[in-house]
Amino acid sequence: MSLKHCRSSKLASVIPHPALTILTIHVAWRRPQAPPVGEDPNHGRLDNEKYTVGCICTLTTEYVAAQVFLDQEHPPPEFTAHHDNNSCTLGRIGEHNIAIAVLPGGEYGTASAARVARDMFHTFPNIRIELMVGIGGGAPTSRHDIRLGDVVVSEPRAGLGGVFQYDLGKKIQDQPFRSTGFLAPPPPVLLTAISGLRAKYEIHGHTIREDIEAILAANKKIRRKYGRPDTTTDRLYNSDVIHSPGEASCPSCSNDGLGLILRTARVEDDDDPAIHYGLIASANQLMKDAKLRDQYADENDVLCFEMEAAGLLNHLPCLVIRGIWDYSDSHKNKEWQGYSAMAAAAYSKALLSQIPPSKVRVEKKISEILPSIQQDIAVLRHKENSRENKIVLDWLTVVHYASRQSECIRTRQAGTGLWLLNSPEYQRWLHSNKRTLFCAGIPGAGKTTLASIVVQDITSRFEKEKNVGVAYLYCDFQQQGRQNADNLLASLLRQLAQGLSSFPDSMQTLYASHKKEGTRPSLNDISRTLESVAAMYSRVFVEVDALDESKCRSTFPSHLSSLQVSTSANVFATSRPIRDDVEEILESVETFQISANSEDIENYIDSHTSELRLLHEKNLDLSKETKAEYRHEIKTIITSVVDGVFLLAQLHLESLIDKTTLYSLNKAVKKLPAGGHALNQAYGETLGRIRSQSNDLRYLAERVLSLLACAERLLTTSELREALAVRQGSAILDENKRECTSIIVSVCAGLVTVDDKTDIIRLVHDTTRKYLRTHMSYIKPQKSRTTPDGPMEDDNMQEEEVAMADAHRTFRIICVTYLSFNVFESGFCQTTAEFEKRLQTNQLYEHAAHNWGHHARQASAKASCRIVIEFLKNSRKMIASSQALLMSTESSWHPRWKQEFSRRMTGLHLAAYFGIEEVMDPLFKGLRDAAARDGSGRTPLFYACMNGQANVVKLLLARGTNFNAKDDSGKTALSHAARQGHEAVVKLLLAVDVVGVDIKDNWGHTPLRLAVEKRHDDIVKLLLAREKVDVNAKDLWGHTPLRSAVERGHEDTAKLLLATEKVDVNAKDLWGQTPLSRASRNRHNTIVKLLRA
Repeated sequence: MSLKHCRSSKLASVIPHPALTILTIHVAWRRPQAPPVGEDPNHGRLDNEKYTVGCICTLTTEYVAAQVFLDQEHPPPEFTAHHDNNSCTLGRIGEHNIAIAVLPGGEYGTASAARVARDMFHTFPNIRIELMVGIGGGAPTSRHDIRLGDVVVSEPRAGLGGVFQYDLGKKIQDQPFRSTGFLAPPPPVLLTAISGLRAKYEIHGHTIREDIEAILAANKKIRRKYGRPDTTTDRLYNSDVIHSPGEASCPSCSNDGLGLILRTARVEDDDDPAIHYGLIASANQLMKDAKLRDQYADENDVLCFEMEAAGLLNHLPCLVIRGIWDYSDSHKNKEWQGYSAMAAAAYSKALLSQIPPSKVRVEKKISEILPSIQQDIAVLRHKENSRENKIVLDWLTVVHYASRQSECIRTRQAGTGLWLLNSPEYQRWLHSNKRTLFCAGIPGAGKTTLASIVVQDITSRFEKEKNVGVAYLYCDFQQQGRQNADNLLASLLRQLAQGLSSFPDSMQTLYASHKKEGTRPSLNDISRTLESVAAMYSRVFVEVDALDESKCRSTFPSHLSSLQVSTSANVFATSRPIRDDVEEILESVETFQISANSEDIENYIDSHTSELRLLHEKNLDLSKETKAEYRHEIKTIITSVVDGVFLLAQLHLESLIDKTTLYSLNKAVKKLPAGGHALNQAYGETLGRIRSQSNDLRYLAERVLSLLACAERLLTTSELREALAVRQGSAILDENKRECTSIIVSVCAGLVTVDDKTDIIRLVHDTTRKYLRTHMSYIKPQKSRTTPDGPMEDDNMQEEEVAMADAHRTFRIICVTYLSFNVFESGFCQTTAEFEKRLQTNQLYEHAAHNWGHHARQASAKASCRIVIEFLKNSRKMIASSQALLMSTESSWHPRWKQEFSRRMTGLHLAAYFGIEEVMDPLFKGLRDAAARDGSGRTPLFYACMNGQANVVKLLLARGTNFNAKDDSGKTALSHAARQGHEAVVKLLLAVDVVGVDIKDNWGHTPLRLAVEKRHDDIVKLLLAREKVDVNAKDLWGHTPLRSAVERGHEDTAKLLLATEKVDVNAKDLWGQTPLSRASRNRHNTIVKLLRA
């Protein structure tokens, strides 16, 4: 600080030097001047135009620190702009009049900072330079010894303006993420002042610490919060040490000190706090990931992270000054916030004292560039809203069906399906409300294609009408694990919510009510929100394909019916014939019988006969007339034999592709199977063609088909290619053993198809999967075969079951070998970023972790378990697998919690999870193993009960484990089994006399309450049969099991409870509400009658 601009100073020390005497100057703190008592409160008030410097703070702590460094505090302004909602303090530093504003309480982020700046410039139009002063997270490296209490000043580096927005950028394949959002560099007057002050500090040192002490000495009230903490609290942890959730402080993070980075203490000659100059990274989220912090520090030389500066993007001449209060990691250190804010404010005052007022007056008024700032705010607000909305949508569900829709439309033959769109039944449905068009058809009739045609018709027809909502689902047997009623309704809700011009408040409310505790909404919560969002449209269309392939046909249609009643929505559904079920539930059902239309089949054949080698245009040995004649004959015969099965037409045409003479073509056409067994015959002949290929091609096709047939879920091409490249006994994946996707598709002779958008490779139809699973012996991979077998007709079920078990054994070996690769020897990923990188670089990792146990359980009994036991005994590789199993991308609402409990799992936990009975005994090391708890307090018995593994439960019960042990949520094994609906497991547990049936979890829920909530009526009956069960047990909110059933509209469950004649129908909750009042409020009229009876 120069003497010229120091109104009051004192000589602190004189340091002798051979050539000169250097004076170290301290800024003497003087309490901001205010009018004496009894004097005019307007005394000292300045016109708004007199303020030329603006300062924005984020937190109250920063705001206080900035205020106490004022030389003089001014009265509030006489005038504020109409839309200025800022809290603002006015005052003077040196010869500069400054306005200090703070963000509204609870608001953070770039857009909030931009709005505060905009409002400030409306009220103080003469502000010409802007400071952002406060705290930030440090990014210490070997190049920058950043410590708590240090100050970081934004300064241009490598063409960057001093601040960049690290959550705004682009990702190019095989290149690191590249940020594209940069703050304009500070104006020259500020950069000049930084250089001047930096030089003075290098020569004389600074007095920031002494200046802070002077202020605290004069104002003891703020000393505790804003004083300098003890240096021992400045702990820098290794990047792989993560703070334990739920722990208020960090001592437990590294009790032995091994997790800390040792740094030499600063000595008298060192600046303390140190001032650092360089890049500051800004975003809309708090940086709490040490490994990501280090990545930005290494790649971009970032010194500090914060959340507001990028809100002043591009246009505002601004300097950012941050005191370091933590290290941008998971560890908490709020005790440094006050002091760090004081350090930043002290530097800001020293900097302003370097600048002559005349230099500020020649700068351009910021209000003159206000339109550009307002435009930035609108863009930022839109981006921030979009980001926040996506967080809510992804939290709800990441499952979507747009790619499936695109795939169906891509493979659809142009012009097909028009007969449905033009039919009277469809037109009645289209132009009415609250109607259901139920399209039933036999397998292979083309139902899915027709469903996609309807979706395309509705979306294109109402494309410009924003008040018409469209949502659709494609049910799939192989997706049953994720297609429960909750997820199906959630997907409909997501589609309708994101189709609205403004994001629905009800979605934000749903998210907010579960975000804090990391809970999930109930089925009824989702259903009510769906009805609320759908009501915002004038019309709603819902399409559901393959309703018969959904495992929740008993619950899902009833919620669709509620949606129809409340919003007049139209439902279009395809299915195999189950009309009676639908007719009883959905509204105004009209049935339409689907079968392959002859015109559609003819169009398809006309478009694909040119693919036959013999009839191809390049075959010049046949005349055009001959080719046309054969095309016509093929079309006529295929159309006559397919009997309404479109898939059969595809298979028949595929069987003719490789015919090379007219004789072989004639013979094949005349032998095309027809009648009720035609589809199976066609599949048999297709397998015959596959088996007639050369050994290498046949062996590849057999491996592909057997893996796809027994896969627990759909595979991507990358996953399948890695699976095919795995060799038992290998420690790495040999990239040279990957098969080519195009060859995979080719050798399978039309039985597999690839979705170009999702990269999913699937069997061409569900009937294909069912056929292969009953004919596994014919596709059992063998490296050599002397003669190909002919078409299959008679099934040997016992032989096929053995072959199926062998296929599961093969997939088990692939998965376990893969999970035992050297790449997983490092064990648990410490951060989400590291885990996601592992997922990206190991394509089969997640699938193998989720499914190896299912294949092991279904493998042939004679199969050796040695490879599984070795894997489960390798704790590092086993934990790496459990992390992928339990840290599902679909459970992203609380990923950190999932990481924590998975790291303490044992091999016994994992074996119990999957129900692999054969490996339990070799893994047992005594009773201690059976009682081992993971990070969530769960023993192996918990996992067996949660997943319905009755055989393993029986085995563990025989070991005498603690039957009533609670996990961290307070639930017992019985609680989990009841909640998940595993009747056989519940029976086993209830057979143990000492099992507690009324043990409450942390929310006061008993096993009965959990079974009632999930509508598991068979389990409700089992629990009610126990004489001592408390049917009126209340949770923390005073809700009884009856109240839970009533609120969710579970009529049958309510009847079971009422039949005990022990239920208190008038039980009141904490708000005085009874089951009857809740039933009335939710319009469950039938239940109201039950309660009044």
